[in-house]
Amino acid sequence: MLDCILNKDGTYLTLDDGKTKTRFHAIWLRDNAWDAATRSADNGQRLIALGDIPAETSVSAATLVGDTLRVTFAPEDKSVDYALSWLLENAYDRPANTQAGWTKPSVETWDNDLMSHLPVASFDAVSSDPAALQRWLGQIARYGFAKLTNGPIEELALMRVVKLFGYVRETNYGRHFEVRTEVNPTNLAYTGLGLQAHTDNPYRDPVPTVQVLYCLESSAAGGENMVVDGFRVAERLRAENEEWFNVLARYCANFEYAGSDDVILQSRRPMIELAPDGELIGVRFNNRSTAAITDVPFDEMATYYAAYRRMGEIIDDPAMEVSFRLEPGECFLVDNRRVLHARKGYSGAGKRWFQGCYADMDSLNSKLAVLETEHLAAAE
Repeated sequence: MLDCILNKDGTYLTLDDGKTKTRFHAIWLRDNAWDAATRSADNGQRLIALGDIPAETSVSAATLVGDTLRVTFAPEDKSVDYALSWLLENAYDRPANTQAGWTKPSVETWDNDLMSHLPVASFDAVSSDPAALQRWLGQIARYGFAKLTNGPIEELALMRVVKLFGYVRETNYGRHFEVRTEVNPTNLAYTGLGLQAHTDNPYRDPVPTVQVLYCLESSAAGGENMVVDGFRVAERLRAENEEWFNVLARYCANFEYAGSDDVILQSRRPMIELAPDGELIGVRFNNRSTAAITDVPFDEMATYYAAYRRMGEIIDDPAMEVSFRLEPGECFLVDNRRVLHARKGYSGAGKRWFQGCYADMDSLNSKLAVLETEHLAAAE
């Protein structure tokens, strides 16, 4: 049986089910009220500022009625109902993650074992079936990448892929870019050389968080695509040498691109990026675009380079890679904050033509959340 207990001054309450005690501060509860005077019924945005809530807010009464907790606040003498499911879903009274580099339960890191169950969907299915689109976007959110097959073999078909979830992010390369062999290329991506696994555009701030690569022609030998989970790389580095993990997370690297007229792009970010509470939120690794590293103290530079070298060795380890060949009408998407991608070298015989573009994870996550909400509503 669930009990609700107030502390003596009402500054917080405790929900106790006999096994777990979960506390909520009065000011947090009041700030997260969903009554009509506090939140817009149309969009859920707050109608008041924190300064409109008395600083001395406390709970004067709390009553459990079925699956609802009714709370009365002083000094406003205002009563608000909370769904117990919402409270427990948003509870913050829980053990903190103590190790730097933790990831959310919704994130699944991987190595080449994922080859046996690649995240993949059919273009026709995701274009016509919201449930199929939800599953595919969910794979991208969980694994950081996914393939799409049986798409149209036509120029700019990748725009139809992005339209499934969001919007193209235009850069100095344009709304899209061509990937095929060129004479005197401005970027090594346009040659037949193999490329080390990397995240794209680390010299931008912020980086494009989604990259789409769409195959239109692929008769040249070689050129298989590879992806590597940067989060698993970081986890492996931390397990091998925590000091190396920490030094790459503590200090910024410099990234730069100046390969075409009127463009000099620069950023200063760590190769392993953590949130203030230690959550692993990003990896930036691109040997072609790393500029002189100048923010590491002299006494730690040797350690930094040892860590940088080892990170590259882990990335290059075949046990970390998932590889696949894209045929015309196929594409893949990567979360560019997390998943590194690469390409094996290909010969000059035959043709190889890809088109690429950038988008962002916020629109992808938004579309996924909408589809999940609609699915839950339909199931009720």
